Amino acid sequence: MGKGIFEVLFEYYPIFLQGLLGTLKFAFIAVFFGTLVGTLVAIVNLSKNKYVSAIATVYVNVLRGTPLLVQMYIAYFFIPMAIPALNSIDKVYYVLLALILNSSAYVSEIIRGGINSVDRGQIEAARSLGMTASHTMTKIVLPQAVKNILPALANEYIAMVKETSLAGTFMLYELMYTRTLLANKYLVWQPLFIIAGIYLVVTLVLSWIVKQMEKRFRKSD
Repeated sequence: MGKGIFEVLFEYYPIFLQGLLGTLKFAFIAVFFGTLVGTLVAIVNLSKNKYVSAIATVYVNVLRGTPLLVQMYIAYFFIPMAIPALNSIDKVYYVLLALILNSSAYVSEIIRGGINSVDRGQIEAARSLGMTASHTMTKIVLPQAVKNILPALANEYIAMVKETSLAGTFMLYELMYTRTLLANKYLVWQPLFIIAGIYLVVTLVLSWIVKQMEKRFRKSD
């Protein structure tokens, strides 16, 4: 059987801690920049120009309809091959790019739903007062939509925390990658249970925070 789970955890906790910090960091980067890109995609998707809107729809459907791991492989191997000038860039950024783009597709749908939840009467009133479409969006629509989408964005972050486990395949130092490091010490099954436990604790804590956030928003309505 070898060493026990708790023995491995206490002996190698710095490795697991560094992996956890990497996981949280990569998830934050993916959701933060995914939100920026997703906001743009959502606005484009709501365009009255059907061709522009179709481009955004295809973007979302492709990224949501294909596995994230496949997207990572394409970014990791194909981009440097297609654009040799980018070979000098650390490939970690290609994996992060795949995470960001994947997150942006899901976030764009969250934001689009939040925008659509704003009363159309307010938009029409703003336009009748002479506000441009861009000012109406930034001053009237988005501030109200943010309140509706924050819990959903938090849930996207929780989902991305688990999705980053795929990044360990490309040697990114995140939680799942710690298993590879400890395999060199002939520890096979113990790290898997420890990693699963850490993921469970983190997602439960984050889910609790999201529920408290939703309760507070409901009280303020």
